[in-house]
Amino acid sequence: MYAPERQQEILRLARDGGRVDVVSLAEEFQVTAETIRRDLKALDRAGLVRRVHGGAIPSGSLGFEPDLTEREGTAADEKDRVARAAVAELPTDGTLILDAGTTVARLAAAIPLESSLTVVTHSLPIAARLADHPGIQLHLVGGRVRHRTRAAVDAWALRAYGEIRADVLFVAANGFSAEHGLTTPDLAEAAVKTAAMAAARRVVLLADSGKHGQEHFARFGALDDVDLLITDSGLSPDDAAVIERGGTEVVRA
Repeated sequence: MYAPERQQEILRLARDGGRVDVVSLAEEFQVTAETIRRDLKALDRAGLVRRVHGGAIPSGSLGFEPDLTEREGTAADEKDRVARAAVAELPTDGTLILDAGTTVARLAAAIPLESSLTVVTHSLPIAARLADHPGIQLHLVGGRVRHRTRAAVDAWALRAYGEIRADVLFVAANGFSAEHGLTTPDLAEAAVKTAAMAAARRVVLLADSGKHGQEHFARFGALDDVDLLITDSGLSPDDAAVIERGGTEVVRA
């Protein structure tokens, strides 16, 4: 069976069953797990499935939002490369806002121990990672905590971001494109992202290439609101050039 035929069958199985896993697919098609992962990556880039930990689910409505555990395992290698590249964008003795998101969380874990920074975040997982960092003065923004993302939202969070100024924001998005801008499934989280962007002098978007062209329910900004996009080499040079013509610098890690 050729790869396109196998991918069509994988897509059918995902739509019929609601989910497919790498191990079972490898056994069924008698190929390696790495071959199946490449198939799922191709289907994900085409917008036909969404990769989750251990497999994939069919792409659903614009309101679909995987939980934190599933997102942690999606595009892990790409997210690690993005986070490592983002370390170079940390200010010296400055103030930064860390948005809620699994790639931003990887950046938080990679902040050097010798760094001296003031960090503001509305993400409980990121705050937990940084609470014992010796060089960080940590400010945790409060509000209603969303179960899926462990992020604070609503009036308290919006008020907090309205009262500060930061050197740089590292922001996450579920989807980004020149046409549709920056999107996420939840309106409350979109509002907090918008407020955080307004509070920062510089905005850096951390997003793996699989999110390029994806569109979700709540829009929280245009791509030209972003000063720098750090993504992985899966974003084609042509797509990167289109984004840069709009005024956003692109780093492909």
